[in-house]
Formats: sequence, structure tokens, C-alpha cells
Amino acid sequence: MSIVESRQDPEALTLTLVAELAAPPARVWQIWSDPRQLEQWWGPPTWPATFERHDVAVGGASRYYMTGPEGQKARGWWRFLALDEPRTLEFEDGFSDESGSPDPQMPTIHVLVELEEAAASTRMTVTSSFATVEQMQQLVQMGMVEGMTEAMGQIDRLLETA
Repeated sequence: MSIVESRQDPEALTLTLVAELAAPPARVWQIWSDPRQLEQWWGPPTWPATFERHDVAVGGASRYYMTGPEGQKARGWWRFLALDEPRTLEFEDGFSDESGSPDPQMPTIHVLVELEEAAASTRMTVTSSFATVEQMQQLVQMGMVEGMTEAMGQIDRLLETA
């Protein structure tokens, strides 16, 4: 598995996952920017993602849903805040309703993805920031850590085949 570190910091209101990937940053950037590649790893294996919209530009938005083992759908959205190809992506991530509108009952997460070149590999650090400890705890209890770990564990296979 590519995950080398996972840490929760309730004081800083962050959840950070670090992966070592056997590809240069430009290639890792593609797994974030190409919706068909993103679909191959975003979401745990039992909850694959389908991106209906993926506009990777500052101010751009993504709309997606993950389909569960019994056909249930969990919908989400992203709004891109900053991009520095192939080094960083920064976006808001949240849950949405059937129409794609943000669900006001659920937290919005601030996500920073950093891609750092290291020899023939990339160190990818994904830091999710929360507004409150309660929001962080809510998503951790919903399985966010396990889900992200399982999802990111699919990246190695994707990088090998492309």
C-alpha cells in the first residue's frame, strides 16, 4: 500500500494522509485532473465514484456520486480554490443532495493536496481541515479515515497500468 502515514490532529482540526507513489508529480497530477482516472480510485473499492462534472480550474466545480454495494448513492461536490500544476490542488469538499446542491446539514472540508518530487517517486500529502472538532469527529466516525485509506490504496495499481 502506498500510504506511509495517517494522522489526526484535533487541535489543528486536520486529518492528514501521506502516500509514496512510484510516479513523477506530473503523472500523479493526472489522477486528480482526469475524471476517468479519478473514478478508478476516489472512493473505497465498495463505493466507486462517478464524476458527472470535473472542471479543474480555479473557481471550477466537480459533482460526483459514490455507489454503495446495494446501489445506494452518496453525492458530493468540490470547488477548486487554488491550483499549481503539478504541485498543489486546493479545494472545498462537501456532501450534496440529489440536485447537486451542498447539503447544509453536513460539514464542508478544506482539502490541500501537495505533490512533492522525491527521486523517481512522488510524496503526496492530503490534508483535510475542518471548521470544528465536532465536524471532524462526525466524519471520522462515519469512516472517513478508513474510506480515504482504502481509496488511496487503489492508486498504485492505477499508476502501474497507465
